[in-house]
Amino acid sequence: MLERFRQYWTSLLAPVADALLRAGVSPDLVTLVGTLGVSAGALIFFPLGMLWVGVLVIGVFVFADLIDGYMARSSGRSSQWGAWLDSTLDRVGDAAIFGGLVLWFAGGGDDPVLMSVALWCLVMGSVTSYARARAEGLGMQAKGGIAERADRLAAVLLAAFFADALNLEVLLAVTLWVLAVASTVTVGQRALAVRRQAVEPAGMR
Repeated sequence: MLERFRQYWTSLLAPVADALLRAGVSPDLVTLVGTLGVSAGALIFFPLGMLWVGVLVIGVFVFADLIDGYMARSSGRSSQWGAWLDSTLDRVGDAAIFGGLVLWFAGGGDDPVLMSVALWCLVMGSVTSYARARAEGLGMQAKGGIAERADRLAAVLLAAFFADALNLEVLLAVTLWVLAVASTVTVGQRALAVRRQAVEPAGMR
């Protein structure tokens, strides 16, 4: 759902990306710094219960994910290495966000149930991405589903921010349960899509 807004934000941030290129900053460095910033925001502030602060820090560095691709294309540096690095570090950032929530609920948040739900979201998010990557490696497609990456991240970050800022803990709890279910359904949808392509004759795809 939210992927449709990527082009808008990329265009808005294009002047920043162009300025970084003029300064000699490489797209790969932007990707790395963005991931480190997201991970730091999640793993430093979330376990301390400073959820809204962590979300603000993460929000700043998430923009790196929007401009590194633009920088690579506009500078002619697009490569398989860059694409691999971007996708791989995306998984690191995603895991840090849900991992930070796991640490919070395991510690100061003192909620073993939500700790387990957040951990399940982390696992299913990784499986969702792997299911697509493995399918494409086998020459098939496994896109889509009701909970794609951008939707999951936007939902959990907004919920964490407002749950902390407005003292509405139930908001984050409900969001995590919904994401746990939606991520599981998405894995199932992608599995069915791959199964359908695997059993039908090649000429009918």
